[in-house]
Amino acid sequence: MVEFPGDQWKDYELLDSGRGEKLERFGQVVMCRPEPKALWDKSLSDAEWRRRAHFAFRLSGGKNSGSGAIEDRGTWDRLKKMDDQWYIRYTGSDDLQFRLRLGLTAFKHVGVFPEQAPNWEFIYQNTKRLNKPKVLNLFAYTGGASLAAKAAGADVTHLDSIKQVVTWARGNMEASGMEGIRWIVEDAMKFVQREERRGNLYDGIILDPPAYGHGPNGEKWKLDESLFGLLKSVAHILKPKDSFMVLNLYSNGYSAALGETLVKESFGPSSLTSGELALTDPFGKTLPLSIYVRLTR
Repeated sequence: MVEFPGDQWKDYELLDSGRGEKLERFGQVVMCRPEPKALWDKSLSDAEWRRRAHFAFRLSGGKNSGSGAIEDRGTWDRLKKMDDQWYIRYTGSDDLQFRLRLGLTAFKHVGVFPEQAPNWEFIYQNTKRLNKPKVLNLFAYTGGASLAAKAAGADVTHLDSIKQVVTWARGNMEASGMEGIRWIVEDAMKFVQREERRGNLYDGIILDPPAYGHGPNGEKWKLDESLFGLLKSVAHILKPKDSFMVLNLYSNGYSAALGETLVKESFGPSSLTSGELALTDPFGKTLPLSIYVRLTR
């Protein structure tokens, strides 16, 4: 199954895609960014892209991996006068709303992955069905999933290995009028293994691991080598009943079928759904960006 952000979210729009790029609107800001999966032609002219865009990202050199790796480092060209930071509002189903600060970084990312909206909706709805649940968000970035869980009444633990990113997420919580999220800067594997030893359990667990990464003390993360071990440990800290888990993967070459097999082998019998998260532009071109596996008990 391929899922897209809902029409009710007015602060994001994929305007066009093609020739290794995407043209997007975040609130009032339009930007052009590299996108290696956009293998087709653009529908709008290059002149129209430049006329609309406030910013355009240029890679510093090397192959664009799409993984947030060093190859994705580059610079922003300012095409029109605009602040480097601004806010957008996510508006979803059943009054789910929160604010996200966006900003220009040394990489092509700006603080939100808009294709994640269907996962936020799943987290929100499954948190609401539980009684005061504890939700753990691993590799949590700037906190869209954490805010979705918090908005539904969860006791949320937000973990990322980068202190500046956790600070960014805290600002998003405060801008959204929320409070009480637990912030942790730590290596995900170490934290999960410690929770496993302590016998701590969660009602919901969210994982969005990168292809490569480092913990705050230099711990190395490589998806191909570490994911299965992490999932097996996560399975021990997820409650056996009335619980949920979301796994999101961006790594090229990973399929929904592969992700589902990993989850089955880690968690045992459970209700699973899997598929792709994608964006679509006004010209009918579908841009797939990640795969998901969702577990419910």
